[in-house]
Parts: sequence; C-alpha cells; structure tokens
Amino acid sequence: MTHTAATLEPTRTSTPAAKPARHEEHPQLFRRVQEQIDRAADAIALAPEVRKILGSPACEVGVKFPVRMDDGRIEIFSGYRVQHNNVLGPFKGGIRYHPDVSLDEVRALAAWMTIKCALVDIPFGGGKGGVQVDPATLSRREVERMTRRFVYALGANIGPGYDVPAPDVNTDARTMAWIVDTYAATLPPQERYRALAVVTGKPVSAGGSVGREKATGQGVVDLIEMWAADQKCKVADLTYIVQGFGKVGSWAARILKDKGAKLLAVQDVTGAIRSSTPDGLDADALAEHVKLTGGVAGFTGARDVSLDEFFSVQADVFIPAALENQVTDRTARLLNVRLVAEGANGPTTPEGDAVLRERGIGVLPDVLCNAGGVIVSYFEWLQNRGGAAWDAAEVDQRLREILKRAYARVKDMVREKSLDWRTAGYAVALSRIEQVYAERGIFP
Repeated sequence: MTHTAATLEPTRTSTPAAKPARHEEHPQLFRRVQEQIDRAADAIALAPEVRKILGSPACEVGVKFPVRMDDGRIEIFSGYRVQHNNVLGPFKGGIRYHPDVSLDEVRALAAWMTIKCALVDIPFGGGKGGVQVDPATLSRREVERMTRRFVYALGANIGPGYDVPAPDVNTDARTMAWIVDTYAATLPPQERYRALAVVTGKPVSAGGSVGREKATGQGVVDLIEMWAADQKCKVADLTYIVQGFGKVGSWAARILKDKGAKLLAVQDVTGAIRSSTPDGLDADALAEHVKLTGGVAGFTGARDVSLDEFFSVQADVFIPAALENQVTDRTARLLNVRLVAEGANGPTTPEGDAVLRERGIGVLPDVLCNAGGVIVSYFEWLQNRGGAAWDAAEVDQRLREILKRAYARVKDMVREKSLDWRTAGYAVALSRIEQVYAERGIFP
C-alpha cells in the first residue's frame, strides 16, 4: 500500500508482517525480489515466519514537499523512504534522484539491501529512498533546496542509530553533506555532534571515509579477481566491457586498468563506443571525458556502435553498472562473455538469468558483487561513531577480507545445495537472518 503524506509532513505506517504488502503500481521489480527470496527459501527450508516477515517492508514513508525554485515559483516533489528489515541493525541504503523513482522500485531496492547486508555479514538492515525528479533539469541551488527540504520532511525517520542513507543514482558526497547539515539543524545544540553518522558517503573533509567513492567498483574488481583465481587465470589477461560509466562502472574500469585488464567497449545513456585499436580504451582518459561532456559519446580513439553490437562484443567479463533490467532474455543471448559481474542493482531479469544459465555464463550476483559500497559505508559509520579515521590501505584490506569470506560462503552454498550463484547468495543471507530471529524470538 502506498502511504502518501500531506504536502508538508510525512505519514509513517508499519505494515503488519502477517499481511503481504499490496503492490498497485508497477509491481514487477519488488515481485522479482520476492520470487528470488522464495526460491532461496525453498532451497534451505526457511522458517515460514521469517519468510512472511520478509514478504513486506517493515515501514514505508511517503512525503510530498514544496521547494521554491530559482524563479520564485513553488514546485511539489514526491519522495520515499522504505525500511524493509532491521533485525541485524539500523536500516541502510541509498537515496536516488531519478524521474522513474517509484514506491515499488524503492521497495525492491530496500529488500535487496536487507539481503546484501546479511550476505556480507555486516550489522545493517535494508532501506532505500528516492525523489521522483530529473536533477539535470534543476540548478545546483534548486537541488540543494530540494535535498534539504526532503530531509526535513523525513524528520525522525532517519538517524545515526536507526536509518542511515547514502549516495545512489544522481546523488553524491555533496548531497550527503547537505543532509548532514540539515539533519544537524533539527537537533538540540548539545546533540549535533552525532549528526555526522546520519549518512555515509560524505566528503572526506566532512567526516567521510577514504575509499568510499571507489568502494563499489573496488568490490566488483575484488570479486572478479576471486572468480579469476577459481578459473585459474590472471586479471591482467582479462578483457571486459562496461555498461554505465558513473561511480561504479568508471571506478571498476580504472582499477581493472591498473591491474592490466583491457577495456574493449562501454555503453551509457549517450551511446555505445568500442575501441578502435587492439590496446583497448583508456579508462582514466574516458573518465575525464565523461566528467567534461556528461557521457562516453565522442571519446577520441573509439568508434560508435549500436546497442546490439555493444552487447555482442567478445570479452571475458561484462560489468552492468547502470540501472535495473538491462540483461533481458534478448540481450543475454547477444552476450559473448564468460562472466557477468553485476555492479548495478537488479540488472538482470529472471528471463535473462535463465538464458545466462542455459548458455553457461557465470554470474556474480548484485547482492554480492556490488556490496563494496555498503561495506565501506559501514566502515565510515564505525569511524564516525568512534571518532576514528582509517587510512586507504586499511579500508581496502578490510573490504577485501569481508568480501573474501562472503564469496567463500556463497561458493560453499553453491556446492552444498547445487544452486546457481544468485540463489546461493540469497540462501546465505536468509540463513543469517533466520539465525537471528531464532535466537531473539519475535515479540511478543
């Protein structure tokens, strides 16, 4: 059920665990998450009460809030914060600004965060938020006013020990700094010191962690390295293609370049390009080009290709790092790779998954492959709460250790239950959640 607030204040409703949530608007994405959970739950005989609890969000917040635009007029924006489950710890998940943001999408992303945090065994639950807007149509000052007004509208629904947002699509470190400043202004002066931990992904100068910006891309590369070791090959010998060249795709590409891997093709909203030389594309130069022009189109040393040609490029690894539903049954049949390493959330449809399995293409699922961001967010949160600061080497080492343990757990589950990697990842996460409910019980 969609719970919509009045124009100025949010409404807060808790969905009873015994009743499945109603999904009136575009239900496919959240339904897909539930199907994935059900498949894994069947494989491990998950306790029915835990399955029922995870079948709907614990809480959904919907707000409509006014923002004064640069020309003086008032616009009303719609925003959401969905809190799926917090049995392991505070709700955790990004805030995205996108015209296609919907309550169903945010529900699905929040549920994925629940699974992701449980899989990598960090003490967070799943949450997600967003505002339905195209930020490219707003000035910087308008985006700032919208951000601050959204935080004010959410009120006590976020907090350092309760719900901790982070950057996501079209939000960044500067956005998080605005959130900290606004949230702090709502607290009594003697409590404002704790505002720093209300979000992660902040600028380092404003309490952020070194390594956070590249964390998701770093995690993708770490897991590709683990897969390569299992395949008895070296990362330096790999070729790869990337969809989306934002925070995740560009960092993964730059880190892979440093390890000797070769980038053959990239696609984003501006088009698709392929290297014109056998040496591949220079990921660092491409990142600078994207920063200056807003997309990969027109990059020197590359030629334009169609979307189908991009998907058909022969390479070892494909990194989808854009939005959901990109690897469909059709595009999965075009792929000419050995591995899909999911840097984005939900990039593969169920039909696409079936084709990948049929064709024997390996998959590092999103709940594992892009978990680097939330892991380093956890590190930032710990540093803020404890007044500490870790160096880059310590952050990278701790990230790799957590991912290595998670990778091993999923691999063991694959062998033990004869599951695909996605279902095995969910099974590992559900087992962890089930263990906590078994030990704590369910009130009353």
